[in-house]
Amino acid sequence: MTPRAVPTPREHLAAARRIVVKGGIDPTRLDRLVEALAGRRAAGTQVVLVSSGAIAAGLAPLRLTRRPRDLATQQAAASVGQLLLAHAYSASFARFDLAIGQVLLTADDMIRRSHYRNAQRTLERLLGLDVLPVVNENDTVATDEIRVGDNDRLAALVAHIVGADGLILLSDVDGLYDGDPREPGSSLVAEVDHPADLQAVQIAEPGQGSLGRGGMATKITAAAMASAAGIPVLLTSAEEVTAALDTSADGPKTGTAFRPSGRRMSARRFWLRHAADVHGRLDLDAGAVAAVIGRRRSLLAAGIHGISGDFVSGDVVDLVDPGGVVVARGVVGYDASELPEIIGRRTSQLPPEQRREVVHADDLVPLT
Repeated sequence: MTPRAVPTPREHLAAARRIVVKGGIDPTRLDRLVEALAGRRAAGTQVVLVSSGAIAAGLAPLRLTRRPRDLATQQAAASVGQLLLAHAYSASFARFDLAIGQVLLTADDMIRRSHYRNAQRTLERLLGLDVLPVVNENDTVATDEIRVGDNDRLAALVAHIVGADGLILLSDVDGLYDGDPREPGSSLVAEVDHPADLQAVQIAEPGQGSLGRGGMATKITAAAMASAAGIPVLLTSAEEVTAALDTSADGPKTGTAFRPSGRRMSARRFWLRHAADVHGRLDLDAGAVAAVIGRRRSLLAAGIHGISGDFVSGDVVDLVDPGGVVVARGVVGYDASELPEIIGRRTSQLPPEQRREVVHADDLVPLT
C-alpha cells in the first residue's frame, strides 16, 4: 500500500474547520476583509477575527494628527476607537446577515489561568451560538505600554484558546522575505518547514519596517508560537485575504506558510509556555535538568542550588540550567521563603511535610 502523503500546511489551512484571522481596520480594506471572512463562513468554517486598530480609529474623532505617545491619551483614543471598530464591523457583517460579538482581552486574561479559561469558555460559546467573535486587546485599561505588534501574539494565543485548525496573519507585506522586501534581490520565503529555516532570514528590528511598531519580528514570533503548538500559519498581505482563505484542495497560493513544528499541547501547557507571568527562577544542577527535560520527571529540592524572585506557591517560575539557559517553566509548590532551607537536600532528609515535589511534572513544560 502506498504511504499516505502528509498534508501541506496550505492544505491544512484550506480544510480548516475553525480558523483565526488577524487583520487591521483600514477603511479601504474593511469590506473586502469582511466579504472574504463571510465567504469562508459560508463554506462551513468557524471564524474568529483578531482586529487591531482601536487607537488609530480613535485619532480623528479626538482631532489628533498622530499616534499619541503617552499612555493616558492612547487609552482615551482606544476608548473612542473601540466603539467605531465595533460599529464598522457590525455594519459590514450585517450585509451577510452575520452576528458578531466583541471580546476585549487584556494581558491579565492571558497571564491568569482562571481568566484564560474564562476567555476560552466565552469564545467557545459564541462560536456555538453561530456568532463570529471579533477580538481586540483591551487597550482602554491596559497598564503596560500598548504595542501594535502585541496583536500578533494575541492572535496566536486566541488560536490556541479556541483550538483553531489554522491561523492567518494579515499585514501590509505579502509574506516573509529572506531580506528587506524593499531591496532588489530579496525573495519571498514560500514555506517554513522548521524554525531552523528562519536562521538565514534577516528580520528587521521593531520600528525599522513598514509593519508598524511591532514589525515583522512579532509576526514571526506569533507564527512560531502557533506552529510549535501544532497550528499551521499563513502570513500574507491584507490585499491577499481572499486568496488566503481559499478552500481549494491544494490551499492558498499566497504568502508564507508555516508548517506545524510541534504537537497540539494542552491549554495548561500552552499557557505555561507562552502566556503565564513568570515570578522567579530556580537554578538547577545538571542531574535535575536531565531528569526534568530528558525523563520528564518532577523537580525535587535536591536538584536545586539557587533561587531568585519573590514568589508564592502556585506562581510560575523559570527553571534554569547550569549555563544560565531557561530550559523549562512550571508552577512552583513552595513559597520563595520556604525553599532556602530545603534546596540541595534529598527527599529522605526532609521532614514529612516537605517531602513533595517543588514543581510537579504535570505542572511543568520544557522550553528546549
